[in-house]
Amino acid sequence: MKKRVLFILSVIISTITLAQSHEVGILLGGSNFIGDVGRTNYIYPNKLSGGIMYKFNINPRIALRGNYTYISLQGNDSNSDNSFRKLQNRSFSNNIHEFAAGAEFNFYDYNISDYRTTYTPYIFAQLAAFNHGTASKRALDDEIYFQNKFSFAIPFGIGIKGLLFDSLAIAFEIGARYTFTDEIDYSTPKINNLDFGGNGNDLYTFTGISIVYTFGRPQCYSGLTN
Repeated sequence: MKKRVLFILSVIISTITLAQSHEVGILLGGSNFIGDVGRTNYIYPNKLSGGIMYKFNINPRIALRGNYTYISLQGNDSNSDNSFRKLQNRSFSNNIHEFAAGAEFNFYDYNISDYRTTYTPYIFAQLAAFNHGTASKRALDDEIYFQNKFSFAIPFGIGIKGLLFDSLAIAFEIGARYTFTDEIDYSTPKINNLDFGGNGNDLYTFTGISIVYTFGRPQCYSGLTN
């Protein structure tokens, strides 16, 4: 019995190993912020952002995904359609260093080495830790001191990807990051003139393209459309 179990496990591991391929690439696009300052548009890319990505394809429908993204955020109440925000006339800028890992799920079988499966829509979900600036305290001379801190977020989104040529693929995606902090726009109850009241935790989005290079063993998946 023990030998049979070991044999089955070895076959499964060998099959998965043969089926795996890897992807590395770059991300480039625009970002925007939704919080207590600035516009409230959910998709309004206005600051250039980018990063690097790695994917580990388990099968034609599922890939593990990790990425580092540098995201520049800016908000200005003068650009808002909200009359109350215009009166407040606040503004901020912040830079995010985001490290995320999770999974990508394809709607169709995806394998750029087979002409029948070279494109698909997809969704993704991840967990992320990100570094950002916050307001820490105000000195007696009213100077405000800032510091960097790590917070957490849940990135999720949708996209479409397909073969560009040879071993290169291109994708377009829109992703939102629901964060567990309300301090990206420097809002804090510790400093009176920065206590914005708040309407919940901050959220930011990234809209852009990625170009990835596929390498590793050929994707010899079973179950692909004949």
